[in-house]
Amino acid sequence: MTSPSPASFASDAKRILVIKHGAFGDVIQAEGALRDIRENHPHAFIAVLTMPAYRAILARCPHVDEVIVDERAPRWRIDRMLALREKLRGLDAGMVYDLQNSKRTAFYFKWMLNDRRWSGTAKGCSHPHRAKDPKKIRTLDRLAGQLEDAGLSIRHTRKPDVSWLADDVSGMLSAACVTAPYIVLVPGCSARHPQKRWPHYAELAARLIAAGETVVTAPGPDEVELARAIPGTCIEKTNWSALAGILKGARFVIGNDTGPSHLAAHMGVAGLALFGSHMPAERTGILTENFGAIEVDDLAALPVPRVFDEVERRLADHSNSV
Repeated sequence: MTSPSPASFASDAKRILVIKHGAFGDVIQAEGALRDIRENHPHAFIAVLTMPAYRAILARCPHVDEVIVDERAPRWRIDRMLALREKLRGLDAGMVYDLQNSKRTAFYFKWMLNDRRWSGTAKGCSHPHRAKDPKKIRTLDRLAGQLEDAGLSIRHTRKPDVSWLADDVSGMLSAACVTAPYIVLVPGCSARHPQKRWPHYAELAARLIAAGETVVTAPGPDEVELARAIPGTCIEKTNWSALAGILKGARFVIGNDTGPSHLAAHMGVAGLALFGSHMPAERTGILTENFGAIEVDDLAALPVPRVFDEVERRLADHSNSV
């Protein structure tokens, strides 16, 4: 098909498909991009294709009209691929923003939607992201560059704000006998990335409590035993919205390079992320005006006093700036 120039189509597509499968932190960071897509297509119907785990999150997003779940079936399951193709083509999207830019989504472009205007890195798409090596670009800058290459005006992509995800958790905190101010620790991470896990949260929690702080953890189902071993209050059986509410009300958050830390950072909460050599913090997009990082070669060797002193310094600086 003949594609219009990028600048000419920002408002003409009546139906939009955005693809963002995951992971959790990446979905959170895509919030600003979704908001910019909405502002550039104010009257369009916008659907997001995502994994089942993130359906509830994106269903609450104020910039989205519909969430389509992709089970990401094996591509040799022709029946499942044909069913997904029928569903996506039935949406009749005039524009696709592929914010995932994976081999799978390139497959979707080639075999399902190659006659649609498409923004991303799929070979042959109408509105390619022109960065030389997108994977080496800071996440938020990469998203902004892709949308700018597609002709969109960018205001929010580099500053996502997922405050809309947070529930009122005052009742949950009251039931757990937690009163503000409190500090949240995020000691877990994906089981696939154990190198991202700092192993000394129990000792840090004990130091914080001795200094007069209230310490809270709010673990996912696979991290309950880990959290129970940490001094302080463990609030269990939270969903993403309840977790967001707990994080949003925190005085400070300390966590690994994992989804809840990114969630806190992109609600404007003050905090500190702990990074090993797996990835520069700058590239992940977690650094904000209020959220910083400690980066070391060997995360397991990062001493508790260094983390404690940095937390105390940042708390003092934050108190003085308020």
